[in-house]
Amino acid sequence: MLAIVDGTVQDAETARIPITDEGLLRGDGVFEVIRLYAGRLFALDEHLERMVRSAGNLRLPLDAGAVRADALALAAAAPPADAQVRLLVTRGGVRIGLLEPLKSHTETVSLATVTYAPPRIMDQTKSLSYAGNMLATRVAHERGADEALLVTPHGRVLEGPTSTIFVALDAEPGHLVTPPLDDHVLDSITRRRVLALTGARERPVTLDELRGAREACLASTTREVQAVATIDGHALPAAQSLDRSTGFFSP
Repeated sequence: MLAIVDGTVQDAETARIPITDEGLLRGDGVFEVIRLYAGRLFALDEHLERMVRSAGNLRLPLDAGAVRADALALAAAAPPADAQVRLLVTRGGVRIGLLEPLKSHTETVSLATVTYAPPRIMDQTKSLSYAGNMLATRVAHERGADEALLVTPHGRVLEGPTSTIFVALDAEPGHLVTPPLDDHVLDSITRRRVLALTGARERPVTLDELRGAREACLASTTREVQAVATIDGHALPAAQSLDRSTGFFSP
């Protein structure tokens, strides 16, 4: 696996950062994950723009030009294959990039709802503090599901720990819906693409509505679009109607 640290491409196994860096000690830093298609970075500008916003929210100095150069250098050093690039900037001022293999995803996914209250001060910030999100996934695994679905204590559906959810509801025939950014979900790059391509509507979604959904899917940079088979053990009847030619559901 390749890495780049402060502009130097190297073997990831030998890459080092100071153990005093607060990115390590406190999870104080920002990150982005960018998809590589045949060695080419996808939506690099949008990912960097969001990284700059995240850094601004944390009052973290960030040299966007240097981060861009790191991403391009790592992609150039990689074989022309599908993969992902993880970019990090820590409070200690270290720029890190990792070339990672894509995680394999099944065609459908089972979800378990996990109660979650988004920290308002971290709105629209992709920080290194993802322990809560990763714990939610482990809780879902303990319940026999593949992935978690974050839901507020008041029963509003939010998102997956690392993905956006889109749902087809009887109340919105012919349209997918997704929770709005005002519900403190991440402004996902793939979410933007799905909204533009499908005409999906943004509105609050309750857990009760979700349990009556015809179909749903998760969307993210690394998983692209993945059909949801079950939520809390309840089967979604149209899970097999995914249009494999487009990757989206048929209305």
